[in-house]
Amino acid sequence: MSLATTLLDWLVPDPVRTSLPGWLALPPLPPTEALWAFVWLLGVSWLLLRFLMLFTSGLTGLATRHLPPAWSDIVAGHAVLARLGWIFPVLAVNRGVVLIPSLGGPFIDWVQRVTLAMLAVVTARTVGAVIDAAHTFYQRHLVGDRHPIKGYVQISKLLLYISAAYLAVSAVADRSPWYFLSGLGALTAIFLVVFRDTLLSFVAGVQLVNNDLVRVGDWIQMPQFNADGEVIDIALNVVRVQNWDRTITSIPAHKFIEHAFTNWRGMFESGGRQILRTVHLDMAGVRFLRPEEIERFGRFVLLADYIHEKQAEIDAWNATNLAEEEADILANGRHLTNIGTLRAYILEYLRRHPRIDTASTLVVRQMEPTSHGVGLQLYAYVRDTDLSTFERVQSDIFDHILAIVPDFELRLFQQPTGADLAGRRELPA
Repeated sequence: MSLATTLLDWLVPDPVRTSLPGWLALPPLPPTEALWAFVWLLGVSWLLLRFLMLFTSGLTGLATRHLPPAWSDIVAGHAVLARLGWIFPVLAVNRGVVLIPSLGGPFIDWVQRVTLAMLAVVTARTVGAVIDAAHTFYQRHLVGDRHPIKGYVQISKLLLYISAAYLAVSAVADRSPWYFLSGLGALTAIFLVVFRDTLLSFVAGVQLVNNDLVRVGDWIQMPQFNADGEVIDIALNVVRVQNWDRTITSIPAHKFIEHAFTNWRGMFESGGRQILRTVHLDMAGVRFLRPEEIERFGRFVLLADYIHEKQAEIDAWNATNLAEEEADILANGRHLTNIGTLRAYILEYLRRHPRIDTASTLVVRQMEPTSHGVGLQLYAYVRDTDLSTFERVQSDIFDHILAIVPDFELRLFQQPTGADLAGRRELPA
């Protein structure tokens, strides 16, 4: 028994199959009339197809008018009903050719095998449309952005179409599907070579989704591929990133497992952006504060508490640990410095800034002295993730810091320019 006969026996129930020839089968016909009957069968099948296309189009229009826009787009966009309508004309030719016995057994068997192959392809396209519609619904109404499944959808459709092609070839060759499995070893080797990147990307895509490493909408940085922007698509083979200059970078999915990348999602979820920047000061200006400077800084709103508490602490330590004759030498005691006072000023300025998140880490620390001077590093968080707002707040903060540094008798460090070396530029005293 051929594969075509076996599958058709399953598709068409036995009572129908045995009863149809009894009252619909044509009597023996001359070859020319038999061919005309076959042409008429094809014409009737084509008319059935046109009717089904009009019918499904009407159903789609009805759904578009009465369903919400999100649902109507899904119904109309993937043409599930239109693809389903192809199955019945193909079945009509497949079963109708049996009613024209004058065509001859070999020709009837060939037509049934070809239509069975077409049926496998049409069914696969219909199931593929259903999968696409389900994927669209998942993306719009469930958690498609948080847990994308596009890779699973693509691999499912790939396996579906490979299976349909396999069954179609088996039907046309009139061989059992198991017959072709004898060459499975060689086929597997070819499959691994041809679909190497696809298989690697599929495994990587499973890890990306299951471990929640990347989502659509995430800002990622991957310098190896010049990617710095927002993820716009996670597919089976590639992850597409729209860079901030509006270019598109396509990265193989398995590269995300092989290479390191930065995902800024945590920054957006925390609700704040980090400031991590250093102001470099000329070490030649670092010194102890004079009494009149201590008095002046004590009148600063941001430094009044610091000066009062720190000076009281220093005076108490010096009184306890220094003799009267030792207190006259600066090196023997503790004293306020201009750089330490500047650091306290910047810290208090940040604490009172309305756009700084004081509940997060807030540090102003002194860095190791280098050939570029000594640095004061600011470590803080702005209460906003919007880039333009963040840059505006950060610039305002450093505008103030750069302007206030000379009040502490300190200089900002910068490399000398040609004008400095030529003596044409006056430096502040």
